[in-house]
Amino acid sequence: MKLHNFWRSSCSWRVRAALAHKGIEYEYVPVNLAPDVLGQQAPGYAALSALRQVPALEWEEAGETRSIAQSMAIIEYLEERYPDPSLLPTDPLLRARARQIAESVNAGIQPMQNGGFLRRLDAHGIDSRAFARDHIERGLRALEPLVAQTAGRFAIDDDLSLADIFLMPQIFNARGFGIDVDAMPTLAAIAGACAEHPTFVQSHPSAQPDALA
Repeated sequence: MKLHNFWRSSCSWRVRAALAHKGIEYEYVPVNLAPDVLGQQAPGYAALSALRQVPALEWEEAGETRSIAQSMAIIEYLEERYPDPSLLPTDPLLRARARQIAESVNAGIQPMQNGGFLRRLDAHGIDSRAFARDHIERGLRALEPLVAQTAGRFAIDDDLSLADIFLMPQIFNARGFGIDVDAMPTLAAIAGACAEHPTFVQSHPSAQPDALA
């Protein structure tokens, strides 16, 4: 199993965390996202990811090469194929809540901080960093009371779930944009618990082979 990813990508971190949590071994394949190098524009990469984005999971099965792109699809596949330990609660409402939190990050916050999108804003004379910072902060502030309804040590009670897999990289990025996450006490506490969990220690961007010193 190969994971095509970039150390600093929050989407890639989600999948690395899911793989780490489930104890699945994989080959790390770095993909450079810089616009002036081949990286995700390399010939053949579109066959793995139609949008030429990271991450992409690739493996051999039944004599053929198979692949999935997009972090949510990859993690759902891993959850179904390797169900133990699960990333979803047993209670149907809490399972839905975990997915709601994850999708709020995946579809509601994260797209507006993608490097390619921010470069386009810059090209139009828009302060992309200020734009992303405002968008991320508003998104996390909206999530704070929602997550507080279900939070224990983690976003859904005391067990790591899909919600944390999506929240932790987003909170990490928020701090990189200078956002005061401590002003959102539930999210800050969850991020602190995640930071100590082996799943996130192992999958942390700084621990990846292509991480910049």
